[in-house]
Amino acid sequence: MRGFLLLLGCVVLGSLSVSAQTVQWASSVVGFSSEGKGEAYTQQYRANQILGKPNRLPQVGDNPCAWSPLYPDSPNDEWITVRFTEAIPIRQIAVFQSGNPGAVTQVLIIDGMGREIAVYKAGSTTEAGSSPVLRISPPEPAQTANILKLVISPNRVKGPNQIDAIGISSDTQPITVSINVSKDAPKDLVKENLGPQINSKGQEVAPVISPDGKTLYFTRGLHDRNTGDPRSQDVWYSTLQANGDWGSAINIGPPINTTADNAVSGMSPDGRTLYLINVYKPDGSVTYGLSKSTLGKNGWSFPVECVISNNHNLHKNAYTEYAIVPDGKTLVLSVQRRNSQGNKDLYVSFLQPNQTWSEPVSMGLTLNTADYEGAPFVASDSRTLYFTSAGRPEYGNGDIFVSRRLDDSWTKWSEPENLGPDINTPEWDGYFTIPATGDYAYLSSIQNSLGGEDIFRLKLYPAIKPDPVAIVSGKVIDGVTKKPVSADVFSTLSPDNKEHSQVRYDPETGDYKIILPTSNNYNLTAKRPGYFPTTELIDLTKDKRFKEIHKNLVVNPIKAGQRVVLRDVLFEQSKAILLSGSNAELDRLVQMLKDYPEMEIQVDGHTDNQGIWDLNMKLSQDRVRVVKEYLMERGIADIRIQTKAWGPSKPIASNETEEKRRLNRRVEFTILKM
Repeated sequence: MRGFLLLLGCVVLGSLSVSAQTVQWASSVVGFSSEGKGEAYTQQYRANQILGKPNRLPQVGDNPCAWSPLYPDSPNDEWITVRFTEAIPIRQIAVFQSGNPGAVTQVLIIDGMGREIAVYKAGSTTEAGSSPVLRISPPEPAQTANILKLVISPNRVKGPNQIDAIGISSDTQPITVSINVSKDAPKDLVKENLGPQINSKGQEVAPVISPDGKTLYFTRGLHDRNTGDPRSQDVWYSTLQANGDWGSAINIGPPINTTADNAVSGMSPDGRTLYLINVYKPDGSVTYGLSKSTLGKNGWSFPVECVISNNHNLHKNAYTEYAIVPDGKTLVLSVQRRNSQGNKDLYVSFLQPNQTWSEPVSMGLTLNTADYEGAPFVASDSRTLYFTSAGRPEYGNGDIFVSRRLDDSWTKWSEPENLGPDINTPEWDGYFTIPATGDYAYLSSIQNSLGGEDIFRLKLYPAIKPDPVAIVSGKVIDGVTKKPVSADVFSTLSPDNKEHSQVRYDPETGDYKIILPTSNNYNLTAKRPGYFPTTELIDLTKDKRFKEIHKNLVVNPIKAGQRVVLRDVLFEQSKAILLSGSNAELDRLVQMLKDYPEMEIQVDGHTDNQGIWDLNMKLSQDRVRVVKEYLMERGIADIRIQTKAWGPSKPIASNETEEKRRLNRRVEFTILKM
């Protein structure tokens, strides 16, 4: 079915830790006799799959993340030659075999003169069923080299013969690998089944928790109260009760649920936009893609397509998963495209000025393998990614991993870490989701379920937690009528004014909500046509934990006589030198004056009452002069700008504390003429 969620994992592999010894893994392929082919356009079974660390713990079984010759059981020898980064005295070689081990017949070191020196030759009898790890200790004196050739005889062992990785070391201590598990997992970690209020004998997957942690949306299949055929999928939800329990699940109903497959994929930070698998058609049918529905006073709107440039999926079952990033501008996709490594890869798409999404770009080889990567979720910090992978050493049939974004390209990531055996089971696990509070995580698993996959909850521990965030919420108020008005609210990082996120505030649907990672300064701005934008500073530099902030933003209409405080125009202490970041608000003033060419303003400067009166008057004069010069340098005529220095004579707050004195140190303007 198109858009049906991937609920079953495939065979697994993963990132791993190696013992303290110095181990080199093959870094490039010099040559090979043939290479296998997997799904169309993928790198499965290709020669390059032999590079790097093993993708699977030593065990047999099909491994698309390994090199495999093109023809299993061929009577002809097959070979591959690999290079390592540095030439070292080779005292140990470890060949990690997958598929059906035992077909390796020769291993040769190629020295600096190009000579092939055999360090391993298999006996004449078959070695089927032998250990997946072939360990070789070359005779002394050790050969210094960085090229190895490996020869296999496919007909020695029936079935595909696959080589996952080759490692060398100058140490004689055996090369070992293990699952790369996040550190410091508590021994008493409990994965709690959410019980019959949410879970059933059917299938509950893909939980999406609202940022405030009070509403849980999920996708349910094989349930007799689903719309249409019980075997199809519907979106359901549950709300958190006052006693801390989850209420009975409720089918979200039309227009989100139809007789086709319906599945929830993500939610906006304000909790009022749901992202849904598939594109909804007026006749009730669905096609491949992504849609969104917005909660208004009359309920959820008919889902509207999120147009993604060149969006397609070559996966044989069209399984697709999406994760909307809390910044509202970034989308993570799990799909198979022509440049995918394997079954499905993780891609990123960015929101464009015309409100469409850019063509998906691969998120890179640190995340993607020749097997399956899916079920992505990006935490509220817009940096921490959780996903399920079948291409790394793991505990089951698809484990949950965590990785952290290293830059703004969304293609550079930390080495994924397995969440460990208390979270991952011998089965498939996925759809990790976390509210903004960062206290609990919700996920899908089949172990200890009531039937099919169920939704579980666990308490997060520090090593796998995302960075803390703050939820800032409030209203946008008309400064004259004192009534809420609709507006766009967006945040920028201070002092460089790089945009972070944006939401639309509608008084009829409750407060705006915006999520901001802590340890930074932000400018929070409200914009509405016909009003001068207002900006408030949100200082989170000292916050290390989740917090909630209520902040109303007051916008003033653009009309004669209106006075506006430029809260974000700041100066160095006791100087008339603008601080970095002040230009953003001054540029908005410049734009307003250009939009209204007949407008004239008076810029007023104020100080607190600390220090000598005359010096404060002089300081306020110098500061308004600097503001006027800034405006004139950007094309505003001198005649349109009057200035007035008030010093400490017109406080708007007492001068008893530094916080209140800061309110008095301000620049404002009054519209004299329109």
